[in-house]
Amino acid sequence: MFLAQQRSCLPYPVRFATALLLGFCALAFAGSAWADAADAHIPQPADTPYPGTIAIHVDATDTSQGIFRVHETIPVTAGKLILLYPKWIPGDHSPSGPIDMLAGLKITANGKTLPWKRYKYDVYAFRVDVPQGVSDIDVAFQFLSGRGSHAFIQMTNKMLSLEWNTVSLYPAGHYSRDITFAPSVTLPTGWQFGTALEKQSQSGGNVTFKPTTFNTLVDSPIYAGKYFKRVDLDPGAKVPVHLDIVADAPKDLEITPEQLQVHRNLVTQAYRLFDSHHYDHYDFLFSLSDQLSGNGLEHHQSSEDGMGPDYFTNWANNAPNRDLLAHEYTHSWNGKFRRPADLWTPNFNVPMGDSLLWVYEGQTQYWGFVLTARAGMWTPEQFRDALAMVAANYDRNRPGFQWRTLEDTTNDPTAAHRAMLPYRSWQMSEEYYSGGQMMWLAVDAKIRSLTHDRKSLDTFAKDFFGIDNGSFVTRTYTFDDIVSALNGVVKYDWAGFLHRYVDELNPPLTSGLEASGWKLVYTDQESPYEKEYEEEDESPRHIFNFTYSIGLTLTKDGGINDVRWNGPAFKAGIGSGGTLVAVDGQAYKASVLKHAITAAKDSKAPIELLIKYLGDYRRVAVDYHGGLQYPHLVRVKGTPDYLDQIIAAKK
Repeated sequence: MFLAQQRSCLPYPVRFATALLLGFCALAFAGSAWADAADAHIPQPADTPYPGTIAIHVDATDTSQGIFRVHETIPVTAGKLILLYPKWIPGDHSPSGPIDMLAGLKITANGKTLPWKRYKYDVYAFRVDVPQGVSDIDVAFQFLSGRGSHAFIQMTNKMLSLEWNTVSLYPAGHYSRDITFAPSVTLPTGWQFGTALEKQSQSGGNVTFKPTTFNTLVDSPIYAGKYFKRVDLDPGAKVPVHLDIVADAPKDLEITPEQLQVHRNLVTQAYRLFDSHHYDHYDFLFSLSDQLSGNGLEHHQSSEDGMGPDYFTNWANNAPNRDLLAHEYTHSWNGKFRRPADLWTPNFNVPMGDSLLWVYEGQTQYWGFVLTARAGMWTPEQFRDALAMVAANYDRNRPGFQWRTLEDTTNDPTAAHRAMLPYRSWQMSEEYYSGGQMMWLAVDAKIRSLTHDRKSLDTFAKDFFGIDNGSFVTRTYTFDDIVSALNGVVKYDWAGFLHRYVDELNPPLTSGLEASGWKLVYTDQESPYEKEYEEEDESPRHIFNFTYSIGLTLTKDGGINDVRWNGPAFKAGIGSGGTLVAVDGQAYKASVLKHAITAAKDSKAPIELLIKYLGDYRRVAVDYHGGLQYPHLVRVKGTPDYLDQIIAAKK
């Protein structure tokens, strides 16, 4: 692109001569690149067993410096060996393997160092030439946990998350299910742990697990900590389910009987929904921390979940994001057992396709909300308030649907790598989660209407995800499979219905609300649920939401987190990334801005904001007089109340 742009600036005769020269250069470069690519050929994975078992040991005791020290012993034969670092991580839906955190790689055989070389066009691949007479090699390196407030932290002095994809190299040319690993770990003295792996032996902090396939190993992280509690969520069951909690302090492990019961209800309600399970045990790996929090990643027999340290101790004020456990648990059925065909890959370095994430994540987001309410982890009011906030985004805060479809946002994990975006309402980011959730609400309401309440999306969930009870073998699906399953519930033009939401601009994502007997309204009062986003000064969710009024979301200190595209603040020339310093001559506080917005409702004078950006100060007049605006749901009289039916606990 750069060369083409330069050529377009030249006069025609010069452009012609330059084009010829550049053409010859390009051919020469291409020939060189093709030769390098041929030399760098990495064999495609084949469904053949890798000979021998790879031993992997992780020393995770250096918690003060955040260093995982890895040692692998890999059976080999003489010749070229290609080792891969996992790149495409299930659940991340993108090439997000943290290769930048691998350091100190050293490969030896019979006590001698073997040189290695990283491939030029694939930084996740390493070549080593194995000499004659060598039957195994030793591979050692460090994986470095993030450090600092904005880093991805996987180890603190009180807890750690060991994800095997971050600490392993594996041989190319085989399906991951055909490579056997014998894993072991050394944990700090006195620490306890939770994992879906089966323990073989333990001596102090040295733990050895039973050999397992590489795909299962990567799917089975370890959470360990100084302060640990294991809670039985299905007492007496043949298939145990546990909540394995690590916390920053012992007090954060305290659980009331009522809290315990609603978490047990989650398991019960999931079984009643899907009428199946696809594991022989399940572990919620749950971190309660100021550092190792905000995480959520699904696995077949476990999930990684992280919330603030006061999840239990401040239960009354912690409703937001409480659907995390239900969301990740649902993925055991939707995503791990049933999986979109283009998301299944033979190993972790073959690219994934994300086209059906509006099912994988969208329907999971739907069931996450529903199961949280059915379990009693949310009250019906909290469920509706949470849903109102989601719906409001698609009512007023996603003009990006004028140029992008819901399906196109399934490319976001690869295109944006889940980075912060300057104008999310216009660029949009992974709308297949919540936009998909709103679509599936519309599907549920349509099924209930078509069948006169005899069937619902619950019927689909049981028929589609509940098959092969007890089986671990992944069953893939396509768009046509989804349509066929919906038609199996009730005949309808489901292909056309789904295409309208997924493949067309401006999808009717709030239509499912009124079809469920409720409508979205705005008042000048926050719901109790929304207020909880603001109440905890140290909370990571501490955001003040003026999106639906002046068009800003702000941090406690006035940081401009987002600006609604074409909203009042945007039209006045305010961009994201700056800091709101003052409002109408007063130092910024959320309460000051609220007062100014309220006062402007009865005034023709604009709201005057002082903005700091890149060291410069600027006064901006925002001509907004609509008052504070917060979303709520109200009943539509004379219509069936499907929402109450949807969240009613199943007996």
